Amino acid sequence: MRATGRLLLVVHLLVVGRLMLWPRKVPWVPEANLEPLATIGAALARGPWAALCGIGVPLLMLAPLGVLLPLAGGRLNVSPVLSLLRTVGAGGLLALILQGLQGSVPGRVADIDTLLLNVLGLALAHLAVVPRARARLRRRAEDLRGPTPKITRVGPLPKADVLSASRTYL
Repeated sequence: MRATGRLLLVVHLLVVGRLMLWPRKVPWVPEANLEPLATIGAALARGPWAALCGIGVPLLMLAPLGVLLPLAGGRLNVSPVLSLLRTVGAGGLLALILQGLQGSVPGRVADIDTLLLNVLGLALAHLAVVPRARARLRRRAEDLRGPTPKITRVGPLPKADVLSASRTYL
């Protein structure tokens, strides 16, 4: 599972890197958006299709990382809150690096809303899949292991003479 998770993680990162960091030939490039929720508001104002494309694509771009990062880690018995924090932190850092790199690619601009939507999609995917999948895998591992062996109750030991008469201690 861990090797499969790592392989899928590398493939996904290569695809995302290609999509987000490949130069575009455009006649003009807008300024970088550093005002939170400005791009989302503009997409909602342009209509439902523009909102779906403008919000949905960044929301889904890094969402698979919400599942692939814990899968690559391969831990079954971990706190759900700690797992979410670790995954969102790593995914947020990756999204921040990608947005920083986009500023240096011709035809691409950094957008804080894209960063927010990437992290939100990652967190939602993690919450939707990982806790249930871990619970199912833990149950499967317990079923394969079989029932826990029962240990019969052992009574108290009989009293023994600690200082036996055959030994002298003085």
